[in-house]
Amino acid sequence: MDFANFLIQLLNSLQYGLLLFMLAAGLTLIFGIMGVVNLAHGSFYMLGAYLAWFLTAQFDSLVLAIVVGTLLAVALGWALEWLLFRHFYHRDHLDQVLLTFGLIYIFEELRSILWGDDVHAVQVPEMLNWSIPLTENLSYPVYRLVISAVCVALAIGLYLLISKTRLGMKIRAGAFNREMTEALGINIRRIHGVVFALGVGLAAIAGMIASPIASVYPGMGSSVLIMCFVVVVIGGIGSVRGAMVAALLVGLVDTFGKVLLPQIAGMAVYMLMALVLLYKPEGLFKQ
Repeated sequence: MDFANFLIQLLNSLQYGLLLFMLAAGLTLIFGIMGVVNLAHGSFYMLGAYLAWFLTAQFDSLVLAIVVGTLLAVALGWALEWLLFRHFYHRDHLDQVLLTFGLIYIFEELRSILWGDDVHAVQVPEMLNWSIPLTENLSYPVYRLVISAVCVALAIGLYLLISKTRLGMKIRAGAFNREMTEALGINIRRIHGVVFALGVGLAAIAGMIASPIASVYPGMGSSVLIMCFVVVVIGGIGSVRGAMVAALLVGLVDTFGKVLLPQIAGMAVYMLMALVLLYKPEGLFKQ
């Protein structure tokens, strides 16, 4: 493998890893802070992709579609937490699994009714629809670099929100000791609503920005959900920092595994997870 091909695969792995982080960050926040096993998280990724396709056709602008779609996704997350999830915090994880598993079927049926079962394509914005030449025959799409930049910016924003703001302090306090947090006068239900809406918003944004390169098709959320759980387990449940490190590792192993060792590429990521859990049963980072 020459340097140009290595660079392309490295950039692809980083872009894939950062997208996984966007999904896994919301999943690990919801599970680590609220204690909810959310199997429907992949459906929010699918929802984001379909919103990008539908709203781009309405507004003729992917950027505007992402802004409006994010607001709709956050509102949906807040509504779902208020209507459903807050009633399951103190119930068994099996009840939570059944609830979220049922939501998968509901979202899939609603998707079929609203937008049909066809595969759709989302056009890359014209100003980003060009490539950077690396050699005479190889180039790299600018839009993929933009995806990575957006994910990095959101990751920094998420870090600052959780670590440097009063809201983040309340979120961390609620995760550490819910009863004490409530005794101090903090509305923990509102905090949980914010966390769930944030997780849904991150998953939807990942689906929207990935739609031009991944297409939009039924069941697309299921394919990323398993990988998200792998990232959460490797990184450590409830750790956003762990989700970032694990997502980048998974991106590197998956991408280079398909190039260098295609015979075992399908299980390379799970081998990585098994290796990590062998030495770090709680994941790379504790909450």
